[in-house]
Amino acid sequence: MNPLYTPLFEPLTLRSGITLDNRIVVAPMTHYSSRSDGTLTDEELHFIARRSKGAGMVITACAYIALGGQDAAGEPAADRDEMIPELSRWARVIQAQGTIAVLQLHHGGRNADPGLVPNGDVVGPSAIKDEAGGFVLPRELAPHEIEELTRQFGEAARRAIIAGFDGVEIHGAFALLLQQFYSPNANRRRDRWGGSVERRLAFPLAVIDEIKKAVASHADRPFIVGYRFTPEEATTPGLTMADALHLADVLAKQELDYIHVLTNDYRSRPRREADATRTRLELIKEAVGSRTPVIGGGSIYTADEALEAYETGIDLISLARGLVIDPDWIEKVKQGREADIETTLRADAQQRLVIPDPLWRMIWGDPGWFPGTS
Repeated sequence: MNPLYTPLFEPLTLRSGITLDNRIVVAPMTHYSSRSDGTLTDEELHFIARRSKGAGMVITACAYIALGGQDAAGEPAADRDEMIPELSRWARVIQAQGTIAVLQLHHGGRNADPGLVPNGDVVGPSAIKDEAGGFVLPRELAPHEIEELTRQFGEAARRAIIAGFDGVEIHGAFALLLQQFYSPNANRRRDRWGGSVERRLAFPLAVIDEIKKAVASHADRPFIVGYRFTPEEATTPGLTMADALHLADVLAKQELDYIHVLTNDYRSRPRREADATRTRLELIKEAVGSRTPVIGGGSIYTADEALEAYETGIDLISLARGLVIDPDWIEKVKQGREADIETTLRADAQQRLVIPDPLWRMIWGDPGWFPGTS
């Protein structure tokens, strides 16, 4: 290995006691390939297995915790005990590559697809449609339904424990349900679940507490709990960088194993209410300090870009699209072959790269998905 990249391959022990072999994390990548009942296809298992070798940790595609929470076709399920054998297959495929397997849990909230939701009953914190991408006007959740969703997140974590996963990641990003509760755009409630910043955080914090209770009750081994969030929203009203820094500080007090920041580009800078001369990752890491490891990434395709992102001060680097293009990215850096990393997706490479048909069609239906295609 080129000594320049040695920092990327140093081990890190998380709060739970689990040690990651290195600082490279396979970020969640939706495969769009599960069956309509939420069971996994061999194609998506082969896809993630192909990209797991050599990673410090692998975070799965999001699995919905309730039937009404699907925001896209082809998502896997973690909403019932019958799914435990499927989840176990997923965990074993990843762990067989010698790495740590973390199951991401989510609910689409107002951005769920009404065609996938029973009776089209799409719900959200408030009856406000997401004009940026929502399907329909959602129904405002009743307080007892919020409490039930909290319980369902905990139940999904219990299933992950039984299935043999090493941890779970709470999906609080991508304008999904947990982000919706924190957002002043989506959440206009005036009860205990909305209004002030503190009350808008009540649901995300309740989910964290419920999952930690599930871990305490059911895990007989160290078990990871992480949280992923998106720093800002483009809308006004909407989440600002100041809100992101407040959330990072609150999350750092929750005794999580890590905080995972979702950005499209690790070099991205704040839109408003923060120092725009610095990157979002730098500002968030400064807010968190040494209390909790921070994962960051976005638009990382080369080893030099990974190193540059790491040098912002974050603790772990997440890779997604770079691994879609080149599943051997991690191994090539380890072997001193970083110059051989592929950064352009070829139109004739689907079989070689083991990419399921639904994901392949989605990629080529959106040319902006990659910086280079040929």
